[in-house]
Amino acid sequence: MLLAQQKKKDYTHILRSTSIYEIDAFLRDAHPDDPKRSVLKPRLVKMLKEYIKNAHPADQRVKDFQEKIALLRRKPSTRISFEEMNEIIRQKQIAKFREQLTQGRTYMTKVYGNSSASAGAATGYTDTEQEEFNMLMAVNPTDYKNNTVKVLNALFDNDPNSKESIVLIENKSLCNMIMRIEGVGNTKYRLAVPAQSDNTIVVAKGDYLFSGLVCGAQYASQKTVQKAIMVSLGDAASQ
Repeated sequence: MLLAQQKKKDYTHILRSTSIYEIDAFLRDAHPDDPKRSVLKPRLVKMLKEYIKNAHPADQRVKDFQEKIALLRRKPSTRISFEEMNEIIRQKQIAKFREQLTQGRTYMTKVYGNSSASAGAATGYTDTEQEEFNMLMAVNPTDYKNNTVKVLNALFDNDPNSKESIVLIENKSLCNMIMRIEGVGNTKYRLAVPAQSDNTIVVAKGDYLFSGLVCGAQYASQKTVQKAIMVSLGDAASQ
């Protein structure tokens, strides 16, 4: 494993590289003052443009490569800072919740209404857990709208002295799940997250234990919430 990591980080012959991914990795890892940047940055931009020019219209990498070019035009690296990632999450969620408020309760039914009990029970999800999931999802329209407004307000709130922050849970698995967020004392939150979807909650800033079942696999992680954060879970609950 160690040898594989060392090989991955070996940029000895990087100036001869014709690999988009290898050059991109170098620009993320190299020191800002590394003179090789001046050669490799324009080369990468050219390679990305060439790829996009010849790509199939349905190629999923085109969007990512366009974003890389945009980043390289703004700065010398394609590394995304925490602040940039936070802003991307924020803008996506603002657009999502504005749409929900515009379309009303029907949007929630369309997105979440097909989350059947079988999505959990067949993969290690207990009946009790599924009942709790259904209960959490069965939000009345008024509470749903109020929560959406609260989340939007938090997304627009850039006050560093704010006592609350956004937590976005992205569930990439094929199973419904409940994310349990437990803090000090009686500070506890539960968030139902349907399979292959996401959900958002506003919590008090602090230290929390995040836990839940993802397709029968136990997920648990300690996280400090001081800014908006995103937790992305796949089939293996890797984070």
